Amino acid sequence: MTLQSFGVIGLAVMGENIALNVERNGFPIAVYNRSRDKTDRFMAERAQGRNAKASFTLEDFVASLERPRKILVMVQAGKPVDAVIGQLKPLLNEGDIIIDGGNSWYEDTERRTQDLEPTGLRYLGMGVSGGEEGALNGPSLMPGGTESSYQYLSPIFNKIAAQVDDGACVTYIGPGGSGHYVKMVHNGIEYGDMQLIAEAYDLLKNVAGLDSKQLHEVFAEWNTTDELNSFLIEITANIFPYIDPDTKKPLVELVMDAAGQKGTGRWTVQTALDLGVPVPTIVAAVNSRIISSYKEERIAASKQLTGPSGKYDGQTKEFINMVRDALYCSKICSYAQGMALLYKASNTYNWNLQLGEMARIWKGGCIIRAGFLNKIKNAYAENASLANLLLAPEFKQTILDRQNAWRSVIMTAAKLGIPVPAFSASLDYFDSYRRERLPQNLTQAQRDYFGAHTYKRIDKEGTFHTEWVPVEESK
Repeated sequence: MTLQSFGVIGLAVMGENIALNVERNGFPIAVYNRSRDKTDRFMAERAQGRNAKASFTLEDFVASLERPRKILVMVQAGKPVDAVIGQLKPLLNEGDIIIDGGNSWYEDTERRTQDLEPTGLRYLGMGVSGGEEGALNGPSLMPGGTESSYQYLSPIFNKIAAQVDDGACVTYIGPGGSGHYVKMVHNGIEYGDMQLIAEAYDLLKNVAGLDSKQLHEVFAEWNTTDELNSFLIEITANIFPYIDPDTKKPLVELVMDAAGQKGTGRWTVQTALDLGVPVPTIVAAVNSRIISSYKEERIAASKQLTGPSGKYDGQTKEFINMVRDALYCSKICSYAQGMALLYKASNTYNWNLQLGEMARIWKGGCIIRAGFLNKIKNAYAENASLANLLLAPEFKQTILDRQNAWRSVIMTAAKLGIPVPAFSASLDYFDSYRRERLPQNLTQAQRDYFGAHTYKRIDKEGTFHTEWVPVEESK
C-alpha cells in the first residue's frame, strides 16, 4: 500500500485549505475529520483528482501515513486539541510528529510538549496566519518546539509558506510554546492595526465628511505609500465601494458596529500585564471591541448624553494628510509595543527569539503583512538587541517629524467628540517613553503613606520609609 507523506486532522475551511496547499506542493496527504460527511464532501469536491486519501477512523488514518508520521491538527483550541492528542498517543510510534496549527494558548503548548516529548513523540505548536486565503496559497508560519523536529519538517514548511523577496515566510521560532506565543502577539498587533484604521475611517468620514467613494480613493492612495502599504489598508480600500444590491447603499454602512473577537488580543494584554510590558494600543483595541458590543446600551445613552457641537473648519486635504501621519505614528507605536513584549518574553523564557526574523516572516501571507515590516527587519539587523523600535533611527525621526500632525488630529477629535482611543493610547505611550521623569514619584509616595511600601530617592542610595505627617501637625 502506498503511504501518504502528510496528515491533516480537522477539515474546517482552514484545515481543508492547508491540506490542499500541502498536496499542491508535492506532498500526498491523508485527511481525517470527526464527522464523516465533511470528509466525504471534501473528497468529492475540493480534493477530487488530488493525491489525497481519506480515513474514517484514526487507526486507519495513522496507518495510511509513512513514518515518521507528520500530523497537523487543525481543530478548535483547548480541550479538543487535548482530546485528539489523547486519541493519537497510543497509535503513534517513537519519532512521529504532532503539529498543532490552531490558536492554542502557549502554556497549553508548553504542557503538551512536556507530556509528549519524554514518550518519544515530537510536538510542534505552530501559529498559522493568513486566514483562509493564506492557508490555501501561502500563510505565514510560526513553528515552535524542538529544533530537530522543525528541521525535519522544514522542506514542507518552506514550500507551503508565503514567498517574499528574502525567502519563505517561516522560520524556527524557538522551543516549547514560543511559536504560539509569537502568533498570539501577532494577533495583538493585528487588533491594534485594525482599531487604528477604524479610527482613521471615523475621522475621515465624520470630521472631514468623506463619502464612500472618497474613502476608497484615500485608502487606495495610502496603500501605494511605503509607510501604509499593507493587506489591511488594501482590503479597507476595497470595502468602501462595495454596494449592497438590496439597498444600493455602501454595504459597510449597513454592518452592525459590534465587533467580535476570539481571545488572542485579550491573551496578549494578559501576558503583557504578567510580564510588566506596557501595550496600551492593544489594550485600547481590545476595549474598543468590548464597548462596541454594548450596542443597545449605547443606543439608549446616545439619546441622553450629548457631546460637543461644531464642525471642522480646516482644509480637508490638510486634515487627510494629518490623519495619515497620525495613523503611521500610531502604527509605529503599536508595533513597538508588540515587539517589546516579544523581547521581554524571549528573555524571560529563554526562547532566543530573533525579532528581525519575526518581522521578515510577517511580510507575506499573514493578516499584518506590510511593506513597513521590511523597515522593522532592517532595524533589528542594525541592532539585534534593540529594546524598543522607537529608538531605531528611522522610526525615531519619522515620529519627530510628524508628531505635530498626530497631536493636532487627536486634539481635533477631542474637540468634536470623536473617540480615538488607540490613536490617543499610542501618543501617550510615546510621550511616556520619551520623558525622563513621570509623576509616579507621587504614586510611590502615596503607596508609602498608606501601606509603608517604601521608596527610593534620586539623590541618595538606599530604600526609605517616611511617616508622612505634615510638618505643621507634628509641632
